[in-house]
Amino acid sequence: MAKLYFNYSTMNAGKSTLLLQASHNYRERGMATYLITARLDNRAGQGRIASRIGITEPADTFEPGEDLFAKIHARLAAGPVHCIFLDEAQFLSRDQVWQLARAVDDLGVPVMAYGLRVDFRGELFPGSAALLALADEMREVRTICHCGKKATMVVRKGADGAVLKDGAQVQIGGNETYLSLCRRHWREAVGDHAAAEER
Repeated sequence: MAKLYFNYSTMNAGKSTLLLQASHNYRERGMATYLITARLDNRAGQGRIASRIGITEPADTFEPGEDLFAKIHARLAAGPVHCIFLDEAQFLSRDQVWQLARAVDDLGVPVMAYGLRVDFRGELFPGSAALLALADEMREVRTICHCGKKATMVVRKGADGAVLKDGAQVQIGGNETYLSLCRRHWREAVGDHAAAEER
């Protein structure tokens, strides 16, 4: 039975690596996959999913407001697909998450979405919030803070390396822009003085 999966984490946990490995496993067994990523993230080139360890694959892209049910339906009409893999799921809208759920329910194709859970302010992305509400199964992809504890938060750094507390929710960047931390060290980084006093 097809399901909607949400694989979530903070930055630099290896989400794209896991996505590409899972897609490879399907294809190695003769099953077709359909890869989709956000058009606005073109760090690896337009229409590519790339891992920090150097593996990359071409992918279709989605844009804000695009009907993903129609996109998936059209792809299935062109030939069989055994699983859909969607990267950068935090950039989905609530409506687009519902469209993915409809594709799972009505078209019978599993969808594995990978994305961030929270932004640099500690707030849920709209796509992630909808996936947390609608996904049939959720899996946390773990990474660690510099202290060795599980990282669940992320800070955004400015050009000078200083931690930013304000700004647009979406800003594309990698290790030069974002740092994954445990909650306590995130609180310290953003100036929650109680966190520093607790040490």
